[in-house]
Amino acid sequence: MIGPVVPIPVPALMIDALDEATVTSATGGASGFQLRFKVTSKSELNTLFLIAVGQNTSMATPPLRVVLIVTLRGRPQPLFDGVVTNVEVQPGQNGQPGSITVTGEDLTRVMDMIDFSGLPFPALPIEARVALICGKYAAFGIIPLPIPAIFLDVPIPIERIPAQQGTDLAYIRQLADEVGHVFYIEPGEAPLTNIAYFGPEIKIGPPQPALNIDMDAHTNVESLSFSFDPTKGVLPIVFIQNQATRVPIPLPVPNLNPLQPPLGLLPAPIANLKIMKNTAKMNPMQALSLGLAEAKKSQDAVSGSGTLNVLRYGHILKPRRLVGVRGAGVAYDGLYYVSSVTSTLKRGSFSQSFSLTRNGLVSITPKVPT
Repeated sequence: MIGPVVPIPVPALMIDALDEATVTSATGGASGFQLRFKVTSKSELNTLFLIAVGQNTSMATPPLRVVLIVTLRGRPQPLFDGVVTNVEVQPGQNGQPGSITVTGEDLTRVMDMIDFSGLPFPALPIEARVALICGKYAAFGIIPLPIPAIFLDVPIPIERIPAQQGTDLAYIRQLADEVGHVFYIEPGEAPLTNIAYFGPEIKIGPPQPALNIDMDAHTNVESLSFSFDPTKGVLPIVFIQNQATRVPIPLPVPNLNPLQPPLGLLPAPIANLKIMKNTAKMNPMQALSLGLAEAKKSQDAVSGSGTLNVLRYGHILKPRRLVGVRGAGVAYDGLYYVSSVTSTLKRGSFSQSFSLTRNGLVSITPKVPT
């Protein structure tokens, strides 16, 4: 589906010309897509994407929105929802057709177009500011889901009034960094809906069907490998300033986030300390939030990567969720967090490459869902 703001189903000529679609979703950054079409010099797609480029270079018109929907087992599932950012044309040669490559990003791109610096938010906690900002983009089907910070910090108007700095996206990401949250937009369960999540990275919930390796007829992945980095464990130390004496007090912050429980029995050893001196200028709630954010990033010492055939797996592997692993051995079997997924669709094939992370060796669960 393609169109400004509210997309519509594309004509048959565009579906016929589509050669490959690639979608990348990962934690810690914006998701993206790339569509490659085979065309001739007389194809109507040249005119269509010429208009798309004109829209993306004008502030008066909204960017071209693209929605990719995959129907698996009779159920339509949104794979990506974003906007076009670049169109590249490669003319054909020697009687061979040329190509048009369309590249885009998720809907966070539309939040990064206008600078709203100076907009005040008096007496509003961070999650309320995020909800108000995301409410501007309801026309794109964006539904805000802000989660309060673990350590609340509500500004008192007589002391300070927070003001926005930069675009909506830049400001929300700044707020996320301050409290150790993450912010991303991902497609909802229904097409044309999107969830704007602002909150702690969640590593709990129902796991996706297991990835099986070296299990004969039950094998559903094409490749899968793991690595363990024992030097990754870091204990952050924040500084909280005593208001009476102005003396900074060091405070170690272990990874105690209940939304990120241990997934392995043998956690990564603490290899070094990280002194966070910039926290001395913050209030205690902000300092502790930053410490928790740093602690959770440094504990994922176990990582894995691989590829799978979606038709053999029977499901679309989704990022930012748990998944089980079987057949990799005692040290690496169990539950993992899916940190990134790249989906590639061609005629007759649908494959995914993925990355997994975990905060320890040896599974804490005797069984994983199949």
